Amino acid sequence: MPPALMLPATTTKSQAMTPKAQIYKTAAAQIAAVIDGEPSAIARYATAACILSESFDSFFWTGFYLVDTYKPRELVVGPYQGTLGCLRIAFDRGVCGACATREQTIIVPDVHTFDGHIACDSATNSEIVVPVFDSDGKLAAVLDVDSTQFDNFDADDQAGLEAICKTLLIGAR
Repeated sequence: MPPALMLPATTTKSQAMTPKAQIYKTAAAQIAAVIDGEPSAIARYATAACILSESFDSFFWTGFYLVDTYKPRELVVGPYQGTLGCLRIAFDRGVCGACATREQTIIVPDVHTFDGHIACDSATNSEIVVPVFDSDGKLAAVLDVDSTQFDNFDADDQAGLEAICKTLLIGAR
């Protein structure tokens, strides 16, 4: 586990962050410190999945599905924390596939109502999926976070995860 980073408390009342936003800020700083200088995208993904999973008790499954270089309309499981994940997901299937196709974050408060949801684990009740782009702006992966709680994800999750994903591949090969 990477060392805990202490961030100065410099926000004023008007700038105050929600507790969740503060956790994301701390996690982002930890991820940045650990991956600094690391050229391997896989190592970067693994670090982010671990730190995010350890930062939030409500995250049941946290990981990445990578765009397959041999089948560019498929995602293949990458580094993750949690129960067994689906090995492959086509771009036209499930929340991850929808995110890959739309290239935008998708929040699903109740996965059981999402048309075409893939139940990799039946314990999942809500999900957020965030696209990860390489330095050329091409989709490289999606970050998938599942929760056993319904309606677990909100704008704070979207902002925090998108901020982390935007910097994840800077300097990677």
